[in-house]
Amino acid sequence: MALAAQADRVGAWPPRWQAWSMVGLLFLASIVSVIDRMILSIVTDPVKADLGISDVQIGLLQGIAFGLFYATMGVWLGLVADRTNRRNLVVAGILVWSVATIGGGLSQGFGLFFASRMLVGLGEAALAPAAISLIADLFEPGRRGRPIGIYLMGQAVANGVSLAIAGGLLTAAGNGAFVGVPLLADLEPWRILFVVCGLGGSLTGFAFLLLREPRRRDVVEQPGFVDQARHSLGYLGANWRRYAGLYLAFSVFFLGAYGAGIWQVVMVSRQFDMAPADVSLIFGPIAIAFGLAGPLVGGALVDKVVKRSGLQGLLRLLSFAPLLALPSATAVLSPNAYVAIFLAATQAGCAAIVGSATLAYLQSAVPPEMRGFSVSLTGLVNTLIGHALGPMLVAVITEKVLRNHAMVGWGIFWTAIPAFCLSAALYAWTARANLAAGSKPAKEFAHG
Repeated sequence: MALAAQADRVGAWPPRWQAWSMVGLLFLASIVSVIDRMILSIVTDPVKADLGISDVQIGLLQGIAFGLFYATMGVWLGLVADRTNRRNLVVAGILVWSVATIGGGLSQGFGLFFASRMLVGLGEAALAPAAISLIADLFEPGRRGRPIGIYLMGQAVANGVSLAIAGGLLTAAGNGAFVGVPLLADLEPWRILFVVCGLGGSLTGFAFLLLREPRRRDVVEQPGFVDQARHSLGYLGANWRRYAGLYLAFSVFFLGAYGAGIWQVVMVSRQFDMAPADVSLIFGPIAIAFGLAGPLVGGALVDKVVKRSGLQGLLRLLSFAPLLALPSATAVLSPNAYVAIFLAATQAGCAAIVGSATLAYLQSAVPPEMRGFSVSLTGLVNTLIGHALGPMLVAVITEKVLRNHAMVGWGIFWTAIPAFCLSAALYAWTARANLAAGSKPAKEFAHG
């Protein structure tokens, strides 16, 4: 009845073809975003050799360089997503990160590469808040889990897709396939990879211009940017027990997931003496399979749990979901490269389940005018704790504690295992805190 009343107030929901077409493009955009974010992890050793940099500097490029703008600009772009045309925001973000990816491939030193990675983070910061907010206005609450899961499936599948694309392009470049091609002919294989991926991403951005922005379904008059930020933060502060543990659990989980994911190809390459292109070609299809399964299972599971047990059921699901990723962190113990790759690839599916459930919870728990902001805030804490620290922590453990580059798998182990366990504990704490609150409504925060 409540959903029907809401539909009567704001009109019928958009046609299914329009809704799913947008989800399809968002799925593609999420793939492109992760490819441009992750390809550096595939060519770590060639980049190190070409630019003369260390594992710790690679960790800086993967973590802080990307995360600085992704985190700081993400919250502001979340506010923009709550007020402006979200389709156009997605287009602008894709073009920025795609051009920056090309710039990274043409960089001749650490400083320029660092700057290009910052711009990749800036562009990608626009995608998540706009995408999740779009989905919330395309699907009613009981049907959002599946489209959110499909959007996140793009990120999960992208790990495998990026590996497959990288493996194919690196092999082709090594065999002289780009000889005579303008701009690419004189570039090293890893640089060709960056330029081609950046050009492909730009085409994805323009494809969004074929679809329209859906009508917003909230009826709250939007305040100014400063007032809106104050209102949103005030609401979260007044209800901190409902949200603090959730945000921390999400970011700690991805500290382990990002830390492991960035170094998995390098781990297999170093531990089993394989070329990155060969590792990528094997890793890619397996990662794609888990990337497809995780979001589909996660999205369906989220919808089922919400319909049966509401938001409290989602929190119970999240209390054990991070533990599903534990086997992926034990790849270093594998007897051969194939077992290591299989175990490492399982992480993509687990991450999709955690991400789907967390974002679905937020989209139903927060007021409609805060949807974009709530997602951008996950990006902020996730980047500051997860993306910035995860890859760096693995590099520091490997280079400064273990003092052996070949032991990067143990750096992954000692980063990811504690992170996944702590994440589960924080989600469980949040579930208990919400249960203790009982049926009390969320506290309102006046604009003043």
